[in-house]
Amino acid sequence: MTSVPLSSEAAERGGRQLETSRVLLWIGLGLLALAGLPLLLSNYQLSIATEVLIFSVLAMSIDVLAGFAGRTSLGHGAIFGVSAYVAIYWSATLGGNVWLGLALGILAATVLAAVFAALAIRTSGVYFLLLTLALGMIVWGVCLRWTDVTGGENGLRGLGRPAFIAGHVGFYYAVLMVVAPLSFVIWRFVHSPFGLTLRGIRDSESRMRSLGYNVPLHLFIAFVASGFFAGIAGALYALFNDFVSPSTVQLSQSVSGLLMAITGGIGTILGSLVGAAAIIILENVVSAFTARWPTVLGLTFIVIMIFAPEGVVGRARILYQRRRSRSSRQQ
Repeated sequence: MTSVPLSSEAAERGGRQLETSRVLLWIGLGLLALAGLPLLLSNYQLSIATEVLIFSVLAMSIDVLAGFAGRTSLGHGAIFGVSAYVAIYWSATLGGNVWLGLALGILAATVLAAVFAALAIRTSGVYFLLLTLALGMIVWGVCLRWTDVTGGENGLRGLGRPAFIAGHVGFYYAVLMVVAPLSFVIWRFVHSPFGLTLRGIRDSESRMRSLGYNVPLHLFIAFVASGFFAGIAGALYALFNDFVSPSTVQLSQSVSGLLMAITGGIGTILGSLVGAAAIIILENVVSAFTARWPTVLGLTFIVIMIFAPEGVVGRARILYQRRRSRSSRQQ
């Protein structure tokens, strides 16, 4: 009587192992392709690839909340920018150590995320969206008006990269060595039991409360963790751009990160990399031919939302599952 359940359980376990092996194979091939890009691209193209890696982390940090907790934030651009501000201010204005400045930037971003979370976690839907928007606008106003510290509209410059990552190739590999394991950490975070709890909150917050889960605490931890990830992206951006201004923390930064996550596929993590690559590459290619590139970008986004509302990776996953189910029926 127990042979059938055991065999079915063994088959299910074998299927999961096979699926994991396929995922690891694709990840290995992707990392191999990313590692080989410096052999194929010019310095300018390599700088675009570096920017894609950095902004994919920002998009992933937004996806942690939007895709798995059901909370869409428009304040992560401010968290991202504060990390860059603190890193450059410490190193350029105060003359401190670059690495310590980057660490302080990430710490400042995490603390700011904790403040945002404490104010926003008891809201949901459009109220959460508007509250994080307002908090981000406050940060933008401070960066714009506190000229003695932030430089106002002139911004801050002069972080300076260490010599061993001063070149395009060296810096690309340094960013890749940070982004690759960080992406795995984010993936494990959202697929852990804690991440499953976040999905439960996304699907039915009232049910999770009735089951005894501390919903505000889970959302607070998720928001702080996503802010930490955004802070790492901001620190990398400070090294990449060597300049920060109020435009780094403004609303458009949050919107760009959110659009990257949506384009790739909300709730996929990997889609953030695909979405960042699609938007940044399209922006650079189209802007070389016309000054109306935002129109082209907007039309492209509309087409994606009509024909692939799940995002590029989400749509690819659906097509792959359909193909598997069709082949299994034929067998």
